[in-house]
Amino acid sequence: MRASERAYAGLVEEIQSGALAPGAVIGEVEQAARLGVSRTPMREAIARLTADGLVQQQSARVLVVAGFDADHIRALFEVRRALEESAARLAALRGDAGAFRALAADFRAAHPESGAGAADAYYALIARFDAAIDDAVQNDYLAQALRPIRAHLARARRLTRDDAARLRDSVAEHALIAEAIAARDPELAAHATHLHLHHALAAILAAIGGATDAAHD
Repeated sequence: MRASERAYAGLVEEIQSGALAPGAVIGEVEQAARLGVSRTPMREAIARLTADGLVQQQSARVLVVAGFDADHIRALFEVRRALEESAARLAALRGDAGAFRALAADFRAAHPESGAGAADAYYALIARFDAAIDDAVQNDYLAQALRPIRAHLARARRLTRDDAARLRDSVAEHALIAEAIAARDPELAAHATHLHLHHALAAILAAIGGATDAAHD
């Protein structure tokens, strides 16, 4: 892995986990020293983070981790719906039915509410599902468009990590999407994705105090 890729991946992971919280200063020299890379690859990594919207300019010389609020979450989900519903349709038409049947079984067997380790394993399963979708759609432009959306989503997802009821519902929703793709039913796959995103948005808005606006989305 190139140094810039390694630096980018490391910073994304820390932003998503909350280790680098909104407002944290991202200094090129300091981060390069901390992650053991030179300034050129760090500059490239920070440029990618800025393009993804994970880092923003606070002043002429200061870059910080971007914050997010209810308005940011709603805007994110507007784009996410358009992209993920399209991806689900294409996956149902082009994907490997057996692979999605196996993923559906894995979702049905998941119990993320049973502990921190189980939740981590569940999020890893979702990452596998996302990767399978990307492979199935056979469209690099769509996959690339989804990448920064998922990076932002991972930050928002932490807000509902301890909501056992939401985690159980999420399992069933993902299983239904995978089963629809395996059945090669593009409209059911898109509809199941729409319902999942509607419920996910409502849960995240509730967690940050924006539940009253969820009905408008």
